[in-house]
Amino acid sequence: MKRIAIVGAGIGGLTAAIALARQNVECVVFERHATLPDDATGIEISPNAAAELHALGVAFEDDAVRPHGREIRRWRDNSTLARTDLSRYAAPYYTVRRGALIAALKSASPVRFGRRCVAIRNDPAGVVLGFDDGTITRADAVVGADGLHSAVRGVFSRELPRYSGFVASHTVMPMDAARPLAAPDRVLTWLGPKRHCLAYPIDGGRRLTLVVVEPQATPTAQNPPRDSLTNFLGWHPAVRGLLGLAGRLHRRALYDRPPLQHWQHHRAVLIGDAAHPMLPFLAQGAAQAIEDAATLARCLTAPDPFARYEELRRPRLARIAEATRAALRTFHFPDGEDQRRRDRAMAASPPDALDWLYAHRPG
Repeated sequence: MKRIAIVGAGIGGLTAAIALARQNVECVVFERHATLPDDATGIEISPNAAAELHALGVAFEDDAVRPHGREIRRWRDNSTLARTDLSRYAAPYYTVRRGALIAALKSASPVRFGRRCVAIRNDPAGVVLGFDDGTITRADAVVGADGLHSAVRGVFSRELPRYSGFVASHTVMPMDAARPLAAPDRVLTWLGPKRHCLAYPIDGGRRLTLVVVEPQATPTAQNPPRDSLTNFLGWHPAVRGLLGLAGRLHRRALYDRPPLQHWQHHRAVLIGDAAHPMLPFLAQGAAQAIEDAATLARCLTAPDPFARYEELRRPRLARIAEATRAALRTFHFPDGEDQRRRDRAMAASPPDALDWLYAHRPG
Protein backbone atom coordinates (compact mmCIF):
# COMPACT_ATOMS: atom_id res chain seq x y z
CA MET A 1 0.00 0.00 0.00
CA LYS A 2 1.51 3.26 -1.15
CA ARG A 3 -1.31 5.76 -0.50
CA ILE A 4 -3.64 5.60 2.49
CA ALA A 5 -6.50 7.96 3.22
CA ILE A 6 -7.16 8.69 6.90
CA VAL A 7 -10.61 9.96 7.85
CA GLY A 8 -10.49 12.07 11.00
CA ALA A 9 -7.84 14.49 12.27
CA GLY A 10 -8.10 13.63 15.93
CA ILE A 11 -5.34 12.16 18.06
CA GLY A 12 -5.62 8.68 16.53
CA GLY A 13 -5.80 9.85 12.92
CA LEU A 14 -2.88 12.27 13.19
CA THR A 15 -0.75 9.71 15.03
CA ALA A 16 -1.54 7.17 12.30
CA ALA A 17 -0.43 9.64 9.64
CA ILE A 18 2.94 10.12 11.35
CA ALA A 19 3.45 6.41 12.01
CA LEU A 20 2.49 5.36 8.48
CA ALA A 21 4.69 8.06 6.92
CA ARG A 22 7.62 6.46 8.74
CA GLN A 23 6.82 3.31 6.80
CA ASN A 24 7.15 5.30 3.55
CA VAL A 25 3.40 5.41 2.98
CA GLU A 26 1.84 8.55 1.53
CA CYS A 27 -0.98 9.63 3.85
CA VAL A 28 -3.66 12.25 3.46
CA VAL A 29 -5.90 13.11 6.42
CA PHE A 30 -9.45 14.28 5.70
CA GLU A 31 -11.17 16.29 8.43
CA ARG A 32 -14.81 17.37 8.31
CA HIS A 33 -14.27 20.56 10.32
CA ALA A 34 -12.90 23.71 8.71
CA THR A 35 -10.12 23.86 11.28
CA LEU A 36 -9.03 22.13 14.45
CA PRO A 37 -10.13 24.08 17.52
CA ASP A 38 -7.60 24.98 20.19
CA ASP A 39 -9.30 22.72 22.72
CA ALA A 40 -8.47 24.01 26.21
CA THR A 41 -9.62 20.89 28.04
CA GLY A 42 -7.10 18.51 29.53
CA ILE A 43 -6.16 14.99 28.53
CA GLU A 44 -4.12 12.27 30.21
CA ILE A 45 -1.41 10.50 28.22
CA SER A 46 -0.33 7.43 30.18
CA PRO A 47 3.15 5.87 29.81
CA ASN A 48 1.99 3.22 27.32
CA ALA A 49 0.95 5.96 24.88
CA ALA A 50 3.73 8.40 25.78
CA ALA A 51 6.32 5.78 24.78
CA GLU A 52 4.75 5.56 21.32
CA LEU A 53 4.68 9.34 20.86
CA HIS A 54 8.31 9.59 21.90
CA ALA A 55 9.28 6.86 19.42
CA LEU A 56 7.52 8.81 16.67
CA GLY A 57 9.34 12.02 17.58
CA VAL A 58 6.20 13.95 18.55
CA ALA A 59 7.27 16.95 20.64
CA PHE A 60 4.46 17.96 22.97
CA GLU A 61 6.19 18.08 26.36
CA ASP A 62 6.88 21.82 26.70
CA ASP A 63 3.63 22.65 28.48
CA ALA A 64 2.77 19.13 29.62
CA VAL A 65 2.85 18.21 33.30
CA ARG A 66 4.40 15.00 34.65
CA PRO A 67 2.36 14.12 37.74
CA HIS A 68 4.19 12.08 40.36
CA GLY A 69 1.18 9.96 41.22
CA ARG A 70 -2.47 9.12 40.83
CA GLU A 71 -4.58 9.10 43.98
CA ILE A 72 -8.08 7.78 44.53
CA ARG A 73 -9.79 9.42 47.48
CA ARG A 74 -12.99 8.97 49.43
CA TRP A 75 -15.79 11.43 48.79
CA ARG A 76 -16.68 12.36 52.35
CA ASP A 77 -13.38 12.63 54.24
CA ASN A 78 -10.77 12.99 51.46
CA SER A 79 -8.86 9.95 52.73
CA THR A 80 -6.61 8.22 50.18
CA LEU A 81 -7.88 4.80 49.12
CA ALA A 82 -5.12 3.98 46.63
CA ARG A 83 -2.05 5.58 45.12
CA THR A 84 -0.11 4.75 41.96
CA ASP A 85 3.52 5.88 41.77
CA LEU A 86 3.80 7.10 38.18
CA SER A 87 7.60 7.39 38.34
CA ARG A 88 7.92 3.58 38.19
CA TYR A 89 7.41 3.51 34.40
CA ALA A 90 10.00 3.95 31.68
CA ALA A 91 7.99 6.68 29.97
CA PRO A 92 6.36 9.58 31.81
CA TYR A 93 2.69 10.01 32.57
CA TYR A 94 1.61 13.34 31.06
CA THR A 95 -1.34 15.63 31.60
CA VAL A 96 -1.62 18.14 28.78
CA ARG A 97 -4.05 20.49 27.09
CA ARG A 98 -5.77 18.56 24.31
CA GLY A 99 -5.30 21.40 21.84
CA ALA A 100 -1.54 21.46 22.47
CA LEU A 101 -1.22 17.74 21.73
CA ILE A 102 -3.35 18.06 18.57
CA ALA A 103 -1.19 20.97 17.39
CA ALA A 104 2.00 18.95 17.91
CA LEU A 105 0.59 16.03 15.94
CA LYS A 106 -0.81 18.22 13.16
CA SER A 107 2.52 19.93 12.55
CA ALA A 108 3.84 16.67 11.09
CA SER A 109 0.73 15.65 9.11
CA PRO A 110 -0.98 16.95 5.94
CA VAL A 111 -4.66 17.65 6.64
CA ARG A 112 -7.41 18.59 4.20
CA PHE A 113 -10.03 20.47 6.16
CA GLY A 114 -13.71 20.84 5.41
CA ARG A 115 -13.92 17.38 3.83
CA ARG A 116 -16.75 15.35 5.35
CA CYS A 117 -16.54 11.73 4.26
CA VAL A 118 -20.03 10.27 3.71
CA ALA A 119 -19.38 7.06 1.77
CA ILE A 120 -16.71 4.37 1.31
CA ARG A 121 -16.65 1.95 -1.60
CA ASN A 122 -14.18 -0.83 -2.37
CA ASP A 123 -13.16 -1.33 -5.98
CA PRO A 124 -10.53 -3.56 -7.62
CA ALA A 125 -7.88 -0.84 -7.39
CA GLY A 126 -8.45 0.10 -3.74
CA VAL A 127 -11.09 2.32 -2.13
CA VAL A 128 -13.15 5.29 -3.24
CA LEU A 129 -14.09 7.93 -0.67
CA GLY A 130 -17.11 10.14 -1.31
CA PHE A 131 -17.51 13.54 0.33
CA ASP A 132 -20.53 15.67 1.09
CA ASP A 133 -19.58 18.20 -1.59
CA GLY A 134 -19.95 15.51 -4.28
CA THR A 135 -16.22 14.99 -4.83
CA ILE A 136 -14.41 11.67 -4.56
CA THR A 137 -10.85 10.55 -3.95
CA ARG A 138 -9.11 7.23 -4.40
CA ALA A 139 -6.55 5.48 -2.21
CA ASP A 140 -5.07 2.04 -1.75
CA ALA A 141 -6.76 1.79 1.65
CA VAL A 142 -8.65 3.87 4.21
CA VAL A 143 -8.17 4.20 7.95
CA GLY A 144 -11.31 5.22 9.84
CA ALA A 145 -10.20 7.44 12.73
CA ASP A 146 -13.37 9.52 12.78
CA GLY A 147 -14.55 8.77 16.28
CA LEU A 148 -17.78 7.68 17.88
CA HIS A 149 -19.97 8.71 14.94
CA SER A 150 -17.58 7.29 12.35
CA ALA A 151 -18.65 7.33 8.71
CA VAL A 152 -16.10 4.62 7.90
CA ARG A 153 -17.60 2.40 10.59
CA GLY A 154 -20.76 2.38 8.47
CA VAL A 155 -18.98 -0.09 6.19
CA PHE A 156 -18.98 -2.53 9.13
CA SER A 157 -22.12 -1.80 11.14
CA ARG A 158 -25.14 0.52 11.30
CA GLU A 159 -25.64 0.21 15.06
CA LEU A 160 -26.04 3.54 16.82
CA PRO A 161 -24.03 4.66 19.86
CA ARG A 162 -25.57 3.72 23.20
CA TYR A 163 -25.96 6.21 26.02
CA SER A 164 -24.28 5.18 29.28
CA GLY A 165 -26.64 7.05 31.60
CA PHE A 166 -23.80 9.38 32.65
CA VAL A 167 -22.53 12.79 31.62
CA ALA A 168 -19.06 14.26 32.10
CA SER A 169 -18.92 17.97 32.92
CA HIS A 170 -15.60 19.77 32.68
CA THR A 171 -13.91 23.10 33.08
CA VAL A 172 -10.43 24.58 33.41
CA MET A 173 -9.42 27.02 36.15
CA PRO A 174 -6.26 28.83 37.28
CA MET A 175 -4.09 26.63 39.47
CA ASP A 176 -3.35 29.53 41.81
CA ALA A 177 -7.01 29.63 42.82
CA ALA A 178 -7.32 25.84 43.08
CA ARG A 179 -3.98 25.12 44.77
CA PRO A 180 -5.28 24.91 48.37
CA LEU A 181 -7.89 22.36 47.27
CA ALA A 182 -6.11 20.23 44.66
CA ALA A 183 -2.57 18.99 44.03
CA PRO A 184 -0.30 20.53 41.37
CA ASP A 185 1.73 17.31 41.07
CA ARG A 186 -0.96 14.60 41.16
CA VAL A 187 -4.04 13.28 39.40
CA LEU A 188 -6.82 13.13 41.99
CA THR A 189 -10.06 11.16 41.76
CA TRP A 190 -12.77 11.30 44.41
CA LEU A 191 -15.22 8.38 44.40
CA GLY A 192 -18.70 8.69 45.88
CA PRO A 193 -22.28 7.50 45.61
CA LYS A 194 -23.50 7.69 41.98
CA ARG A 195 -20.77 10.11 40.88
CA HIS A 196 -17.07 10.90 40.91
CA CYS A 197 -14.79 13.88 40.42
CA LEU A 198 -11.35 14.18 38.78
CA ALA A 199 -8.74 16.97 38.92
CA TYR A 200 -5.29 17.29 37.37
CA PRO A 201 -2.84 20.02 36.29
CA ILE A 202 -2.18 21.12 32.69
CA ASP A 203 -0.37 23.97 30.90
CA GLY A 204 2.87 23.56 32.82
CA GLY A 205 0.96 23.50 36.10
CA ARG A 206 -0.63 26.91 35.52
CA ARG A 207 -4.17 25.56 35.17
CA LEU A 208 -6.27 22.74 36.56
CA THR A 209 -8.72 20.53 34.68
CA LEU A 210 -11.81 19.56 36.67
CA VAL A 211 -14.15 16.78 35.50
CA VAL A 212 -17.37 15.70 37.17
CA VAL A 213 -19.13 12.47 36.15
CA GLU A 214 -22.77 12.17 37.19
CA PRO A 215 -25.88 10.17 36.25
CA GLN A 216 -28.40 11.84 33.98
CA ALA A 217 -31.65 10.30 32.79
CA THR A 218 -31.34 11.44 29.16
CA PRO A 219 -28.33 12.68 27.21
CA THR A 220 -30.04 15.94 26.26
CA ALA A 221 -31.29 17.02 29.68
CA GLN A 222 -30.37 20.60 30.55
CA ASN A 223 -29.31 21.40 34.11
CA PRO A 224 -28.62 24.74 35.80
CA PRO A 225 -24.92 25.77 35.85
CA ARG A 226 -24.62 25.21 39.62
CA ASP A 227 -26.61 21.97 39.71
CA SER A 228 -23.44 19.92 40.26
CA LEU A 229 -22.69 21.75 43.50
CA THR A 230 -26.15 20.83 44.78
CA ASN A 231 -25.55 17.21 43.79
CA PHE A 232 -22.35 17.13 45.86
CA LEU A 233 -23.91 17.97 49.22
CA GLY A 234 -21.97 16.24 51.99
CA TRP A 235 -18.82 15.84 49.92
CA HIS A 236 -15.49 16.97 51.31
CA PRO A 237 -14.79 20.73 51.22
CA ALA A 238 -11.96 20.13 48.72
CA VAL A 239 -14.42 18.86 46.12
CA ARG A 240 -17.11 21.40 46.91
CA GLY A 241 -14.52 24.16 46.88
CA LEU A 242 -13.35 23.19 43.39
CA LEU A 243 -16.93 23.06 42.17
CA GLY A 244 -17.53 26.48 43.68
CA LEU A 245 -14.59 27.86 41.69
CA ALA A 246 -15.69 26.15 38.52
CA GLY A 247 -18.74 28.21 37.63
CA ARG A 248 -20.42 26.87 34.50
CA LEU A 249 -19.46 23.33 33.59
CA HIS A 250 -19.51 22.15 29.98
CA ARG A 251 -21.46 18.88 29.78
CA ARG A 252 -20.90 15.95 27.46
CA ALA A 253 -23.03 12.82 27.39
CA LEU A 254 -20.99 9.62 27.60
CA TYR A 255 -21.58 6.95 24.96
CA ASP A 256 -20.04 3.73 23.77
CA ARG A 257 -21.01 1.12 21.15
CA PRO A 258 -21.53 -2.64 21.10
CA PRO A 259 -18.32 -4.48 20.10
CA LEU A 260 -17.81 -5.02 16.37
CA GLN A 261 -17.19 -8.48 15.01
CA HIS A 262 -14.32 -7.09 12.90
CA TRP A 263 -12.38 -3.83 12.71
CA GLN A 264 -11.17 -4.44 9.17
CA HIS A 265 -12.86 -5.32 5.90
CA HIS A 266 -11.05 -5.54 2.56
CA ARG A 267 -9.14 -2.25 2.36
CA ALA A 268 -10.82 -0.42 5.24
CA VAL A 269 -9.70 -0.52 8.88
CA LEU A 270 -10.83 1.24 12.05
CA ILE A 271 -8.79 2.66 14.92
CA GLY A 272 -9.59 4.45 18.17
CA ASP A 273 -13.17 5.33 19.00
CA ALA A 274 -14.31 4.37 15.51
CA ALA A 275 -13.33 0.78 16.32
CA HIS A 276 -13.82 0.48 20.07
CA PRO A 277 -15.30 3.54 21.78
CA MET A 278 -14.93 3.31 25.54
CA LEU A 279 -16.13 5.22 28.55
CA PRO A 280 -13.42 7.45 30.07
CA PHE A 281 -13.08 5.84 33.51
CA LEU A 282 -9.54 4.51 32.87
CA ALA A 283 -8.49 7.59 30.85
CA GLN A 284 -7.47 5.34 27.97
CA GLY A 285 -9.46 6.59 24.97
CA ALA A 286 -6.69 8.68 23.44
CA ALA A 287 -3.97 6.33 24.67
CA GLN A 288 -5.53 3.34 22.94
CA ALA A 289 -6.00 5.29 19.71
CA ILE A 290 -2.26 6.06 19.83
CA GLU A 291 -1.46 2.39 20.45
CA ASP A 292 -3.74 1.41 17.57
CA ALA A 293 -2.02 3.81 15.18
CA ALA A 294 1.49 2.68 16.10
CA THR A 295 0.57 -1.01 15.90
CA LEU A 296 -1.14 -0.59 12.53
CA ALA A 297 1.97 1.00 11.06
CA ARG A 298 4.19 -1.80 12.38
CA CYS A 299 1.92 -4.38 10.78
CA LEU A 300 2.28 -3.08 7.23
CA THR A 301 4.93 -5.67 6.39
CA ALA A 302 2.62 -8.56 7.34
CA PRO A 303 0.96 -10.56 4.53
CA ASP A 304 -2.45 -9.24 5.67
CA PRO A 305 -1.56 -6.12 7.67
CA PHE A 306 -5.07 -5.12 8.73
CA ALA A 307 -5.93 -8.60 9.96
CA ARG A 308 -2.63 -8.78 11.85
CA TYR A 309 -3.32 -5.40 13.47
CA GLU A 310 -6.71 -6.60 14.68
CA GLU A 311 -5.26 -9.89 15.94
CA LEU A 312 -2.70 -8.03 18.05
CA ARG A 313 -5.04 -5.39 19.42
CA ARG A 314 -8.23 -7.28 20.24
CA PRO A 315 -7.13 -9.08 23.45
CA ARG A 316 -5.80 -5.89 25.02
CA LEU A 317 -8.85 -3.81 24.11
CA ALA A 318 -11.15 -6.54 25.44
CA ARG A 319 -9.38 -6.41 28.81
CA ILE A 320 -9.54 -2.62 28.94
CA ALA A 321 -13.22 -2.62 27.97
CA GLU A 322 -13.95 -5.11 30.76
CA ALA A 323 -12.10 -2.97 33.31
CA THR A 324 -13.90 0.16 32.10
CA ARG A 325 -17.33 -1.44 32.39
CA ALA A 326 -16.45 -2.60 35.91
CA ALA A 327 -15.39 0.94 36.87
CA LEU A 328 -18.75 2.29 35.72
CA ARG A 329 -20.27 0.31 38.59
CA THR A 330 -17.54 0.22 41.25
CA PHE A 331 -16.64 3.91 41.06
CA HIS A 332 -20.17 4.84 42.09
CA PHE A 333 -21.09 2.47 44.92
CA PRO A 334 -23.25 3.96 47.67
CA ASP A 335 -21.77 3.67 51.15
CA GLY A 336 -22.18 0.11 52.36
CA GLU A 337 -20.60 -3.33 52.18
CA ASP A 338 -19.82 -3.18 48.44
CA GLN A 339 -18.10 0.17 48.94
CA ARG A 340 -16.10 -1.10 51.93
CA ARG A 341 -15.04 -4.21 50.03
CA ARG A 342 -13.92 -2.04 47.09
CA ASP A 343 -11.98 0.29 49.38
CA ARG A 344 -10.19 -2.64 51.06
CA ALA A 345 -9.26 -4.08 47.67
CA MET A 346 -7.89 -0.73 46.49
CA ALA A 347 -5.86 -0.31 49.68
CA ALA A 348 -4.37 -3.78 49.22
CA SER A 349 -3.41 -3.24 45.56
CA PRO A 350 0.31 -3.95 44.95
CA PRO A 351 2.56 -1.29 43.38
CA ASP A 352 2.47 -3.13 40.05
CA ALA A 353 -1.33 -3.34 39.87
CA LEU A 354 -1.49 -1.14 36.76
CA ASP A 355 1.64 -2.38 35.03
CA TRP A 356 -0.50 -4.42 32.62
CA LEU A 357 -1.96 -1.12 31.42
CA TYR A 358 0.85 1.42 31.70
CA ALA A 359 3.94 -0.71 30.98
CA HIS A 360 2.46 -2.34 27.88
CA ARG A 361 4.20 -1.95 24.52
CA PRO A 362 2.08 -2.97 21.51
CA GLY A 363 3.37 -5.58 19.08
